[in-house]
Formats: sequence, C-alpha cells, structure tokens
Amino acid sequence: MIDITLLIRNVRELVNPADDNVVRGGRLNSLRLSRNAWIGAQGEFIRFVGFEDDFNKSCRLTPDAVVIDASDLVAFPGFVDPHTHLPFGGTRQDEFRLKLQGVDYREIARRGGGIKRTVADTRAMTREELAAAVEKRLDRMLLSGTTTCEAKSGYGLDLDTEIKQLEVVDAVNEFHPVELVPTFMGAHEIPAEFAGRNRDFIDFMAGEVMPRVRERNLAEFADVFCEEGVFSVAEAAVYMDRARELGFKLKIHADEFTSNGAARLAVEKGARSAEHLIAMTPDEISVISASDTACILLPGVSFFLKMAKYAPAREVIEQNGIVALGSDFNPGSSMISSQLFIFHLGVFQLGLTIEEALNAVTINAAYSIDRQHSIGSLVPGKKMDVLLADIPDYSYLGYHPGLIPWHTIIKSGEVVVQGFVPLYNP
Repeated sequence: MIDITLLIRNVRELVNPADDNVVRGGRLNSLRLSRNAWIGAQGEFIRFVGFEDDFNKSCRLTPDAVVIDASDLVAFPGFVDPHTHLPFGGTRQDEFRLKLQGVDYREIARRGGGIKRTVADTRAMTREELAAAVEKRLDRMLLSGTTTCEAKSGYGLDLDTEIKQLEVVDAVNEFHPVELVPTFMGAHEIPAEFAGRNRDFIDFMAGEVMPRVRERNLAEFADVFCEEGVFSVAEAAVYMDRARELGFKLKIHADEFTSNGAARLAVEKGARSAEHLIAMTPDEISVISASDTACILLPGVSFFLKMAKYAPAREVIEQNGIVALGSDFNPGSSMISSQLFIFHLGVFQLGLTIEEALNAVTINAAYSIDRQHSIGSLVPGKKMDVLLADIPDYSYLGYHPGLIPWHTIIKSGEVVVQGFVPLYNP
C-alpha cells in the first residue's frame, strides 16, 4: 500500500498537457482530461492519479493526511515561467510614461535609462534589500499560479553584483514556495566601463565571472543578449562556447527587434531555448522548428512596448516546433509577473487556442528549463504542483481574462493557498 500524505479527491476536471515530456506542432491543440479523478501525494511527489476504486485498492491515508475535496474545482499543473529577470533593483515607471509618449525602448537606453539604470539600482542594493524585493515579487507570482520560474542575473554586469543577484536567488529558493531555476546572464548589456569594447567585456564575463559562478554552483543556465546594439552572433558564440565548456546549459535572447541569425546560432550551439524570436525570418523558423531547441515566446514584451509585431507562434507550430510562453518579467520591457496574464496574451495576441496556451505554460515551459521530468504535468513521479481553479471547466480559464481563479495552490505537496487565502509563511 502507498502511504498518502495529501489527497485531492473527486476533481471535477483534471487537466493534463498532451504529453509528459514535450508537445510539438499540432499536438499542442490537445489536452488529456479526466473527471472525478483522485490525486495522491507522498511528501513532495505524486504517487497516485486515477479513480476512487483504484485508490482504495492501492493507497491508504496517513493519520495526519490532508484531504481536499475538489468536486467543484478544476485541477491544472502549476504554471511554469521559463524566462524572468527576477532579481533586479528599482522600478522605471517614469520611463514607462515616456514610452506612452512615443519614445522607444532603444532611445531611452541612449539617454542613460533602460538596462543601465537598473544596473545602477541593483549594484546599489544590499543583499538583504534585494532578497526582500525578490520575495515580495514571488508572493504575487504565486498567487497568479506560477509555482516554478527561471530567474536571470544580468543587472550587475560586474563580478560582485552578478554574484550578489545569484546568491539572492539561491537564498530565497531555500524558503519560498515558488521554485527558482537560476540563469547567469552576465552578457545582458555593455556597462559604461566597457563602452566600445564588447569583446573585452565578453572575455571578462566568460573568463573571470562565469568560472566563479560555476565553481559555486550558483546557476544552471547561461544566457546572452544577441541583438543589434548589444552582442553580435560572433560575440555570443564565444560566450556560449565558454559556458558550455564550464558545464552550463545554454539559453539565448534571440531576434527580439532584428534578425541577425541568433535563432540559428541557438540550434548550432545546442541551446535548450531561444527566447523572444519576434523578428525571426522564415529560414530561421524552419531551422529552429526542426530542432529540439524550445522557442520561448514572450508576448508581454510586444504588449508592454506597444509593438505591432508579435512572435510567429503559428508558423512555429505549423512547422512542428516547440512553443513555450514566458513573462520576461523585468522593469523595462515587460513589467508583467503573472504567467496567467501571459497565458491570456498567448490566446488573444499570439493566436493560440486555449489548449495550445496551456501546453505552452506547463509542460513546454518545463521542458525549456529542463524540468519536464519533475514538473509540468500531473502524473506519478512528478512534484505535487497543483492549481485548483474555481471555474466550470478548463476552457473558462481563457474565456474570463482578469479573473484570479486559484482557490487552492499546492507546491511540492504543501498547500500554500487555500480558499483564495495565502497560507505561506517564511
């Protein structure tokens, strides 16, 4: 008999993605649905998914087991946000007002704002101040349904602050319910002290900072901003090669505003994901769709910057590619921390079906941060990360934008929100 410490019984509708590993192309438009299902966990992990009769034959409740009746609730896997810049200092709402007046993102950067301003704010913060800011942001992300998120550095652009950002991610990850996946993104921008010396800065990050991050195991992935005005394909390749030598998994900011071959570079270097991809060419779409590199699309950027153009989600799906959605939560180009809102942008702006968008924020988002074996679907062996929504059925989630439907949230077998009330205490 399997001892069960947490049981969700009589789930009105259990929603699982089309596959437990990754979903490509046309299969994105399908889900696996069960009614009156039971989900049992032992500690952090799911041990049973099925129906009452089979549960009674193979499982038993421990004396202190938590039992949740979900007769009126719909169960989803916890949402995964595979692209955030979570540990940043300060905010830039004044720049946002300029954007609303027609000043674009790159012009603000040329005036001394943008990433460089956030770098200065992040450098000035103590570890304690930065950790408090990160914790507060995660509290809100959890309430929107995010149970796992990637977190990039890149607002330090020097040794001490890059390390500080990743130390904060590591420290908060020890106690906060939202699970963090750390990414070193030292090559996010060129700091003033390296102005005009891109290659020197790449060599500094790859030769001095990156090894320190690796030695201390502060990041799992390495990322680089390959874009006109930032780092070229050749410079990004040097950075990625060094990261791979040191044992990092690879990510790349690619083709956000212009196409320079970065999506193709992602495939050539075996990157786990390429992110943004708004400006991909038809040739790049074909290359990346035929690969195992996930396309993390970030519709919040186009929305927040009021761009007319969104990433070519439909073209990637039609060519059997891997589409995931992320928030790109950052203070300049996407001050959006809700993965539920990103799900809605996927439906309303990228032209995804509800089924496609759900696959993109669960199993495909998990795949794009190499967590598909532990999260992203509700099956035995994976973590008990469950969202219980007070809605009639899964399709209502897309139908009612602005609603926060999560009656109960469970992370790693622990109830952290119940009756819409947070239970989490650090």
